[in-house]
Amino acid sequence: MAQVTARAERTIDAPAERVRAALADYETVRPSILTEHYGDYRVEAGGTGAGSRVHWTLQATKSRVRDQLVEVSVPAEDRIVERDTNSSMVTTWTVTPAGAGRSVVSVETTWNGASGIGGFFERTFAPKGLQRIHDGVLSNLVGVVRS
Repeated sequence: MAQVTARAERTIDAPAERVRAALADYETVRPSILTEHYGDYRVEAGGTGAGSRVHWTLQATKSRVRDQLVEVSVPAEDRIVERDTNSSMVTTWTVTPAGAGRSVVSVETTWNGASGIGGFFERTFAPKGLQRIHDGVLSNLVGVVRS
């Protein structure tokens, strides 16, 4: 099994602290910035930052749906890590200052891909699809933190 990685990044005209707080708010902000690819969203524990446990289904394609139960950690001030307890998928959000009132937000998701020909197609196409989903979430985030 090879590791598969999808990344997206965006510079946002908002301070890093505001962006980090928005991303860590699983009760109010997070459900409002998710795209149509996410369904059945619910907070099962916590709701803000480390210790939160959140459930959602991620529909990457018509036939590819992941039921995710995500546990949140904050290993450093600039990072929020979401580990899916149902798979090897890990998503890391990193928010760094980029000058006065600006920040760079990067999101990287990794997982253990399939082997064989299915794995080849997964490694080839899945990162681009997930990158588009991440881009949509980042676009929605811009609207929330710039308000």
